[in-house]
Parts: sequence; structure tokens; C-alpha cells
Amino acid sequence: MVAERLPIIGISMGDPAGIGPEICAKTLALKEIYDMCRPIVIGDAGVMANAVRFCSLKLEVAGRQAVSEARFALGGVDVFDLKNLPLDQLRHKEVTAAQGRASFEYVAKVIELAMAGEIDATVTGPINKAAINAAGHHYAGHTEIYADLTKTRNYSMMLTEGNFRVAHVSTHVSLRVACERVKKERVLTVIRLAHAALRQLGIESPRLGVAGLNPHCGEGGLFGNEDDHEIAPAVAAARAEHIAADGPLPADTVFSKMRGGMYDLVVVMYHDQGHIPTKLIGFQYDDTTGTWGQMAGVNVTLGLPIIRVSVDHGTAFGKAGEGRANPQSMIEAIKLAAKLAVGRKKS
Repeated sequence: MVAERLPIIGISMGDPAGIGPEICAKTLALKEIYDMCRPIVIGDAGVMANAVRFCSLKLEVAGRQAVSEARFALGGVDVFDLKNLPLDQLRHKEVTAAQGRASFEYVAKVIELAMAGEIDATVTGPINKAAINAAGHHYAGHTEIYADLTKTRNYSMMLTEGNFRVAHVSTHVSLRVACERVKKERVLTVIRLAHAALRQLGIESPRLGVAGLNPHCGEGGLFGNEDDHEIAPAVAAARAEHIAADGPLPADTVFSKMRGGMYDLVVVMYHDQGHIPTKLIGFQYDDTTGTWGQMAGVNVTLGLPIIRVSVDHGTAFGKAGEGRANPQSMIEAIKLAAKLAVGRKKS
């Protein structure tokens, strides 16, 4: 693809105190990223230059005041410079209101640019929920910020690691509340959103498995009736719309079936039902070295008017500022965002 036609990807830097700036810098040192897109970081140029320094990377950081000023050249890092965190206020590994405010403003700006059509997709670095709440922005996470600022009512989180994908009926709520949210209309909405997302990824005829809520899908009502009364009718309605969905299916086997090629995605009923199997595949911890050898997988928010992809891990304060963070999830997130941007233009 001609460079001028590559999608422009806006990357919010994440909490300055975490590993977000570092994984941005390491990712933007790679030629393969510039072969797929034109990336610009939304954040503070000073913080980004500091990450380049402690990672010993040969990159030139350039502050920009507009997307149109960016050069998008390998060997440089274009930063839409908000100048909202002086370097003397940077506190690696710490939760501070100043850093929470800055990270929220990075996200708000990248959303604003996407809504205005100045960038084709957004990628988010990890934020610290305690920090943004300390700054007075009371959100459970990125997904809720995006939904609020884009005025989106029906949305869902999708996690993906290669061909292993899950979409959530609920996420950041208590398990008790999650069970209460398993309703036919919500399950059907997520099935529709997942089906549309897979089409955008180039899967012509997506196959969806829909996980049950209760053990053995309720065993005919012995262990709960949500599977029979809410999930099954949602699946039937989806099939009536010519969506290839099966379910409810026992959650203890449906992921193995997807990994074996039976499904392109599993609709899950709550946070851990989807996160645990995805991170079991994508994350690899080595206790002998105390390091994460792999931190793969990305997070996509479905149903938004703009594209949002994110790393599938947190700020990792324990290693922040040390130059040893693994950028794998950021690399995958940017590549997926570019693919979705191209797919959206074609649709």
C-alpha cells in the first residue's frame, strides 16, 4: 500500500508512571509498524523522550501540535504533544493525580481526533484506574471512557490472541451483578457486535459459540435457569438473523472447541469467563527468572463509531522506568487497529 494511503493510528501513551511510554517507544522502533500504518503518539513529548533514553533506543522524538505536522518516518516518533505533565512531575511506579489527569487527557484527545476524522483508528496504552479516579475522572476503565465520550450505548469488549477471541456480555462489575446482566437482549446485542467485528476482520462467514452462565448450562434448571430463559432465546434470535451462533455451550469445553477451529469467537457472560482462558494462552510467566516471557493479546471495544484497540495488560508499575517491559501486546494492538481501519474503509 502507498505510504500516503496507510491508515493513521493514534496511540494514547497510557499512564506516564507505567510501561506505556516504553512499549510505545519500543514498538515504534520497528519497520514492520511503518509498513502497515502511520503512527502518532498522543501524550507528552518529554515523557516519550525519557522512555527512549532509558530504553537506549536510537529514535528522534518530535513534538507536534497537529496530526498534519507528523512525518511518520522510521527512526522518529511523532508525538501530539499535550505538554500536560512536566518531566519533573514524572513519578515512575507511583499513583498520582497529576499522572492520572494526564493519562485521561491523552485518551480524551485521541478520541477527539478519531471522531473528527483526523486519524483512522485509536490504540490505547495502559492506564491506572486509581490514578484517573484520583484526578476526578470516575470511570472503571478505558471502555467506559470511550462509551461516554462517543455517546455509545451498546458496546462490548473483545479480547483476541491470534484466532482465539472472546466478546463479553459484562466486564467490570461484581459477579453478582454480572449474573443479573445476562438478559436476552444484551446477549443478542453482543452476538451481533461480534459477528460484525469478525466480518470487518475479513472472516466472511463467522462462527460463534455462546458460553453458558451456569455449570453444565444449568443442567435443565438444576443449577440456574438463565441459560434456558435468556441465553438460548438470544441464540435462537441470532440464528433467525442468519448469524451462525451455537449455544448455550458449557464454558468448560467451548474454548477448547474454538481453539480446535470450531468457532471464530466465543461470546462469554462475564469478565473472568473470557479473560482467564485468553490470558492463559497469551501470557507466559517464568518463576525462575521472575519475568513475563510473553504478554500477547489485545483488547477491542466493539460497537463504537471509531476503532479502539488496546494492549491487554496493565501499567506494570513494578518494572516501569527500567527498560525491560515487553512490547508484544502493543505491537499486536497497532497491527490489528491498522487491519480494522483498512477493513472499515472497504465496508
